[in-house]
Amino acid sequence: MIYELEGLDCPNCAAKIERELKKVEGLSDVTVNFSTRTIDIKPDFEEDVAKVLQKVEPHVKLVPENSVSDRKDSSVQNGMSMLKTKLYNIILSAVFLGLGVAFSPRLHGTYEILEYGLFFVAYLLAGREVVQAAIRNIIRGQVFDENFLMTLATVGAFAIHELPEAVGVMLFYSVGEYFQALAVARSRRSITDLMDIRPDYANLMTHDGISRVSPEKVGIGETIVVRPGEKVPLDGEVLEGTSYLDTSALTGESVPRSVSPGEKIMAGMVNSHGLLKVKVEKTFGESSVSKILSLVQNASARKAQTEQFITRFARYYTPAVVFTALAIAFVPPLVFTGQSFSKWLYRALTMLVISCPCALVVSIPLGYFGGIGGASRRGILVKGANFLEAMTNVDAVVFDKTGTLTKGVFKVTDVKAENGYSKQDVLRFAAYAEVHSNHPIAKSILEAYEGIVDESLVKDYKEVAGHGITVKVDGKQLLAGNEKLLRDKGIDLSMEDSVGTVVHIAVDGVHAGYITISDEVRPDAVKAIKELKELGVKQTVMLTGDTRDTAGRIAKELNLDGYHAELLPEEKVEKLEKIQKTDGARHKTVFVGDGINDAPVITRADVGIAMGGLGSDAAIEAADVVIMEDMPSKVAEAIKIARHTKKIVIQNIVFALGVKGVFLTLGTVGVATMWEAVFADVGVALLAILNSTRTLVHKIK
Repeated sequence: MIYELEGLDCPNCAAKIERELKKVEGLSDVTVNFSTRTIDIKPDFEEDVAKVLQKVEPHVKLVPENSVSDRKDSSVQNGMSMLKTKLYNIILSAVFLGLGVAFSPRLHGTYEILEYGLFFVAYLLAGREVVQAAIRNIIRGQVFDENFLMTLATVGAFAIHELPEAVGVMLFYSVGEYFQALAVARSRRSITDLMDIRPDYANLMTHDGISRVSPEKVGIGETIVVRPGEKVPLDGEVLEGTSYLDTSALTGESVPRSVSPGEKIMAGMVNSHGLLKVKVEKTFGESSVSKILSLVQNASARKAQTEQFITRFARYYTPAVVFTALAIAFVPPLVFTGQSFSKWLYRALTMLVISCPCALVVSIPLGYFGGIGGASRRGILVKGANFLEAMTNVDAVVFDKTGTLTKGVFKVTDVKAENGYSKQDVLRFAAYAEVHSNHPIAKSILEAYEGIVDESLVKDYKEVAGHGITVKVDGKQLLAGNEKLLRDKGIDLSMEDSVGTVVHIAVDGVHAGYITISDEVRPDAVKAIKELKELGVKQTVMLTGDTRDTAGRIAKELNLDGYHAELLPEEKVEKLEKIQKTDGARHKTVFVGDGINDAPVITRADVGIAMGGLGSDAAIEAADVVIMEDMPSKVAEAIKIARHTKKIVIQNIVFALGVKGVFLTLGTVGVATMWEAVFADVGVALLAILNSTRTLVHKIK
């Protein structure tokens, strides 16, 4: 069950909560999702989690997740209220700081208590929450965090009578925290707006008329009505009506899609014009919109290697800085004669301010979260930051053929009859043989036959994996399948060269003829391969169960680097593993497929991509990335988004560590004051966070 962590506004807090929860028996695999402020646990552990929160972060409350809209409203209201309070405190603190600076010369000495009083009020207004958090964490044995660093530095400044600097550092730190919270809130709002595709209700047709109900209460097989302007609440088939649907929330495509009776539509689409009656084919929990919500909300729980490294780095970095600062404060005055303790203490305190790791700890997960959100807006659902990072350096992209590079819409283009049988006989035998199959080729044969198939005549139906079908029809033994099936049965056959998939028919051991079925290449398939090669992908390969002739024709048309045909599902996995180990080196490989038979090879690839528009549920579940529209060119787009995101993350790391390194050096030698330290901490953090938000708005060329 999903719970909201109300009041969670700090990535370090999220990391601490997660570490403590993992110590609880039964919660070793738990993940705190800072980006969405959620946690997925069983209700049995609710009390245990509440105890950990009370111990680690008492201001964070565990709240059961309600509807997305309810949660969004409450989060926005609470967030805005907290930001307003923080802003008022900052303004008042600035006023008291100004008064302190103005009257300090007159109060110093005779009225020193009033001088301290003005600065202390300003200090508490700006830093009360920071000091409280530092004291609370010290009592619990959790010393080394940003609250401790800021409190130690500013209290030390008070001790050596650097009053304006002490207040100024805390004030500007609070200003930075305010803008940081604002930037994070805006990024969250962008993702929350993306979540607004969730339908609020469904118009269910009943015996008493149309009733407005929750989508969760509608069952499979029931009929719903979708009026103009309403969101499609559930996946289904159009029974009546024609209209245009806005699919941009699911696919990222702005061009409306026309629908008519017999066509499939998905939850989350918006009906633009006519009234539609829809037969529901999936419950809300299994619908497209529900899966999108789940994928996007949970994606940031899977952390990228860079993100995991920075989290570990921050844990060791902070105590290292504290001990280094202690050395700077005490070693020079003790070792060298004539060195002032207050001078070196000031330098050590400056170093503590500079060293706060907020810029890295906040901006990096925010960058990946933005990349995932930006991809979702384009109809590319990435199930985790680790998969987004994995796509930045791809060596080979391997495609399935049918339904991926081709439309998967088959049509009978030729029928040849032999040994005294007519073309109609061949079509009729094929229709009877394929009547129980759901394969697109079987459907194309049944459409071409156009006659009535008496299923009572069909006996002993058996599928031969990767080869075809054996069946008895009205006492006759039929074979329908590829050339290998007939050869294995010792049946002689002859055929002309055909462009397409060939289904041979044999009756009682005699070759009756064959049917040629052709599939059409997707309009953007050529573009997809071209763009992948432009991105530096070394190999583009196709794996298919289709014939070598058909596969060769498609590979040549698309300018693929290679292809392997007539493969069984397990053979596809073997071929993929060979591609991954080409020339003895390990190559990072992406596999793109759509069928249930692609699930094993999707799972085996470094990154598995499913074509989600018409793809099977098994492929979508197994995949690491789901493309909501059946466009292979989206693979290149996903790689571009991944590389853009990684570039921004690297920029933040280099910028933050570089600036901090420079200012730490300057602070140690006494050139940088606490005022410069504020920029090195707060300024760097804010700039890194703002840079991270570019992942949400960047346009892929």
